[in-house]
Amino acid sequence: MTAIASTDLIAELDHVLKAGPSDRRVRMLRQVVGLFLEDAHRLNEHHIGVFDDVLVRLMEGVELRTLTTLSRAFADSRLVPSELARRLANHDDADVAAPILRNCDCIPDADLIDIAWLRAEEHLCAIAARKNVTDELTDVLLMRGDSSVLRKLASNPGTKFTSAGFAMLIDTAERDEDIACSLVARNDLPPGALGDLVARCATRLQAKLLKTAPPSSQAAIRTAIDASAAARARAKPPVAIDYTEAKAAVMALNNSGQLNDSSVNRFAVRGEHHNVVAALAQLAAVPTETIEPLMESAEIHGLVIACRASRLNWNTTAAIINSRTVAPRISQQELELARERFEAMPLSNAQRVVRFGSFSDLTAAPSAAPRRP
Repeated sequence: MTAIASTDLIAELDHVLKAGPSDRRVRMLRQVVGLFLEDAHRLNEHHIGVFDDVLVRLMEGVELRTLTTLSRAFADSRLVPSELARRLANHDDADVAAPILRNCDCIPDADLIDIAWLRAEEHLCAIAARKNVTDELTDVLLMRGDSSVLRKLASNPGTKFTSAGFAMLIDTAERDEDIACSLVARNDLPPGALGDLVARCATRLQAKLLKTAPPSSQAAIRTAIDASAAARARAKPPVAIDYTEAKAAVMALNNSGQLNDSSVNRFAVRGEHHNVVAALAQLAAVPTETIEPLMESAEIHGLVIACRASRLNWNTTAAIINSRTVAPRISQQELELARERFEAMPLSNAQRVVRFGSFSDLTAAPSAAPRRP
């Protein structure tokens, strides 16, 4: 049956929507899908629009299994009605949305970015597996995705990265062998990034990277391994601070629902450095090793980010800044500028930077206060 011969079928639509049983709606949906896929290459823009209207109306109210089948049927098609694609890609159920998100080339990048900001991990994983992922879309996925999303991005040769995106992945690769192995296999790493990645990894992972990397990268990896080994040999072992007692105290407060601005402010006012570090680490979901150097840095920007990521208010943040004994005391003007940045900083951005950014990212002060979104 051709698209032109489908006139009678389409004419039944209003009646089916108003009074027809659900199984009839499903049969019609399957028939219209078959008609479209059979004749899509011969349809003009008007006919495609008609099919789009009909398919969108027919898909309303059908069960998830049918919608999943519909999404799979169109996922590999080179031509998908635009509104149908948009609704399937935005569907709450990931089984429905994933085939279109993963394979459909006709979804605008702006729509994919909106979906990446709003949807959960399964939607993000599907987007990360697309044949082509722009660097702008990648940055959003890196900010919102969990480790499974980041692994897909790292292993996808069609993913484009900004320099900041690569930096974030390299930071994550220190703790994720799959991402590290995927990164060394990429041919688009920025100059110096391969050596930086290898230098940050533990000795065991360095050996694995050397074994799994393509031959073109092995010489650079060997050089980076030798350099990091020499640096470790020269370095003096740091004197580690024991946070065991502070972590236990903070965990007890957290479990009782009392780890909040009041308790953290009290730690700062009393000069309880260990407890402040442990509290920020607990609230921001990062190791104490991430927070400790921020408390000692002359630049307070990273500490402000950590406090924002911990959902603390500005009064507590100011108390923490002023409680520092190792770093130089800052002026009232600097404190006021920090407050402006703190209040303008989106929570999600702060959490992303403190969890995935490098120490240089955290301590690099911006030239001006960020704009409010």
